[in-house]
Amino acid sequence: MTDTGHRVGFVGMGLIGGSLALALKKAGFAATVTAWDRDPEALEKALERGVIDGAADSVRSLMDAADVAVLATPTLACEALILEMLQNPGSARCVTDVASVKGDLYRAVVAAAPEGAAIYVPGHPIAGSERSGVAAADAALFERHRVILTPDANTDSRALELVQKLWVAAGATVQSMDVEEHDSVLAATSHLPHVLAYALVDALAQSPIRDDIFRFAAGGFRDFTRIASSDPVMWRDISMANRDALLGALDDFCEHLSTLRNAIAAGDGRALENTFRSAKTARDEFARDLAARDRVAD
Repeated sequence: MTDTGHRVGFVGMGLIGGSLALALKKAGFAATVTAWDRDPEALEKALERGVIDGAADSVRSLMDAADVAVLATPTLACEALILEMLQNPGSARCVTDVASVKGDLYRAVVAAAPEGAAIYVPGHPIAGSERSGVAAADAALFERHRVILTPDANTDSRALELVQKLWVAAGATVQSMDVEEHDSVLAATSHLPHVLAYALVDALAQSPIRDDIFRFAAGGFRDFTRIASSDPVMWRDISMANRDALLGALDDFCEHLSTLRNAIAAGDGRALENTFRSAKTARDEFARDLAARDRVAD
């Protein structure tokens, strides 16, 4: 099986699906791209912009038109759609998704579509934007970003290989991980930061001095809160879907925040500095690792 000239189908055509479609067409991985979406306007925009070559009138017809099928819808819509795709796989040789939460989705597939589970390769690109919709699609969105795949022992090796090639063609680095580990790691590194950004902006927006707060906010506030401009529906769905892992991350953070509050209340400058210094060291190490990965990618 080659890594070019495939018929790629998308169930869902928003920012992630549109960006991946553009990337795969640019790389030659996709000979044709077909999509289905509940929103006809999204398909019209995708056709107008050349993101896709054709629109399907149902999930079933989409699966008949695809060698490789990608589910790219909001998290809470994924379960019903992935089951529909895998129970009627059509000509698809592999099915993957871009959902931010994997555990419940994969367990639903194993329970309801065990035969289809072999060609299902759960995936999650660690990339995105505060912008949303197919109009924001960007072929370079996944370049120098990681994609986590969560196959298991029953995953068809040919399906896994093809999904790996798909993401490499899009410019990403592919890494495999256990489903439960994925959900715990992403709760801490992605889902928790989004919840904190939303909570901070919402709290300040309700302040009686909100006008002055936002008038005098500078770059640090802008950088920290940028992700609060992300799609609220998407992040509502992610928070609900990964509830247990996110609650654990929130509890750990709240305990740490309470310790900092107590240090401030007690005037314990040494404890504050130790925490800040430890955080700076960890953040600097992360920045160096990120720069090293970028150099390798070059």
